[in-house]
Amino acid sequence: MNPKRWSVLTAAVLLVAAAAIGVWAMKDNANEESGIAADYNGHGGTFKNTLAEIDTPDPAVVYKDGYYYMTFTHNGADVMVMKSRTIDFKQAERKVVWYPDIGTNYSAELWAPEIQFLQGKWYIYFAADDGLNENHRMFVLEADTDDPMGSYTFKGQVTDDSNKWAIDGLVMELGSKLYFVWSGWEGDINVQQNTYIAPMSDPLTISGPRVLLSEPDLEWEKAGGPPYINEGHSILHHNGQVHIVYSGAGSWSPFYALGMLSLKEGSDPLTASNWTKSQEPILKMDEEAGVYGPGHNSFVSSPDGTEQWIVYHATTAPTDGWGNRKARAQKLEWDEAGNLQIGKPLSLDTAIEVPSGTGVFKAATTSADVSFDLIPSTIHTNAPVLIHYRNDTGKTLQASVSVNGEQAAAIELPQAAGTGYAYADIALGAGMNEVHIAIDGGQGMIEAMELPRYEAEYAAVGALGEAEENLFASGGGKVVITAGEGEAVRFANVRVPVSGSYEVRLSVANSSGSDAELQIRAEGGKGKAERVIFPSGKRNNYQTQSVTLQLKAGRNALILENATAEVHVDYMDISRSSAQ
Repeated sequence: MNPKRWSVLTAAVLLVAAAAIGVWAMKDNANEESGIAADYNGHGGTFKNTLAEIDTPDPAVVYKDGYYYMTFTHNGADVMVMKSRTIDFKQAERKVVWYPDIGTNYSAELWAPEIQFLQGKWYIYFAADDGLNENHRMFVLEADTDDPMGSYTFKGQVTDDSNKWAIDGLVMELGSKLYFVWSGWEGDINVQQNTYIAPMSDPLTISGPRVLLSEPDLEWEKAGGPPYINEGHSILHHNGQVHIVYSGAGSWSPFYALGMLSLKEGSDPLTASNWTKSQEPILKMDEEAGVYGPGHNSFVSSPDGTEQWIVYHATTAPTDGWGNRKARAQKLEWDEAGNLQIGKPLSLDTAIEVPSGTGVFKAATTSADVSFDLIPSTIHTNAPVLIHYRNDTGKTLQASVSVNGEQAAAIELPQAAGTGYAYADIALGAGMNEVHIAIDGGQGMIEAMELPRYEAEYAAVGALGEAEENLFASGGGKVVITAGEGEAVRFANVRVPVSGSYEVRLSVANSSGSDAELQIRAEGGKGKAERVIFPSGKRNNYQTQSVTLQLKAGRNALILENATAEVHVDYMDISRSSAQ
């Protein structure tokens, strides 16, 4: 597709034959019966664990103002923060925001930094020592600005009067009050780690004695010990109730798992008897899925705030110990009685539907001139962009799209009763990109943008396919499809705003020595499967071919099948078809 080609949404689909453009808009009160998805909240898609290619033990994740932020134990030497527009951090921005001074009681073994946004400021809590484990204590950094990727000031130790061994601390907010929750020793000998809580007068200061909430007294908590473990705490709020989810058993063992303490609603969290302890772990290793030692988690919302997600680390082998611990994510579910239902940890080949609202990059301020940063791409590529806009001027507006300061596309934004949508193609560079959209004359508003690209390696792969890493591919991966009849790749959770014809563009490499045919269809759709022919070429020479498919408003599943020769699939793009 030519990067300058575009198509736009309006309430009724109009054909502008001279320009071969599909034009439409969507009313806020539209419904699916009219062929418009009233609840459209992004193009959907799937992802796969892990969340990063580097080790990310003890992940703490926060979502705020359109970005996910993660801290984790980074070699025990410093504090790194990662920033991403999605829960997948493989292409995230990374920055070490703080190094400890040399020769202090917090210079060594920095563990489990916990990033939190409290009372209008960013804080990072971490454990550290002077080189001797028995001297581990909790410390805190305070951000100097409202940017969590900016500079921080060391604010000292966070401790109660006992000043005992302490790690894995974080702040629990309950109403207008703050509490510090951490893992500590009762005395000065490494026998077991307990869960403690204490009141705070502010995010830097414990203001009362510690209270023992839990000891590792259950059989599953003692696995891999001694010492016996309660650590890695996280706070979970749901329907007015607060829970402390913690890690038990040896973190060096495959038995590391998650337990939960639940506070009686409306009661004092400083009274230990008000907490109920689950007798069995809520998440543990699953040999069938190849997941070992799932633990030290955090909780984070979906971009639209409608879902809760757990992020935890785990390994892929029972002998990994403290190595190969990488962050993973899955959605939380609750039964009708309000009980948490996490289920089993998901295997690395499970295609997981992205958190609700993912991929809708909202403008910091809606206006006629907006920019979107941190748009990642592993390669130079042409990609579709879907622009959300407002135009109640009664006339068609002209807009321009630029990438990294270079003009990328010109586009028309017709009158729209509510939110209008416009597709265009833009060229992205390898690395981080900045997309700038400006409406001529300063009228109208840009609300958001999306990149409706679906990476093949994140899709569900059938018996005829195999996902592999590939540095020449978009997203760093591909799916190798072998010749044969049957389903090879399923792109589930493909969402579009309006029912109709869409251009589906596949990027495929074929080095088989002869032309290869691949079929694509929309599951349950009225249209037939479309044949796509890919001429033979060189290895890693990805070609794009397009077909037109009928898609329904909302969720669709697109299936690749019946390949006549081996092909390597990089990605699938969705754009509004001009063949209306």
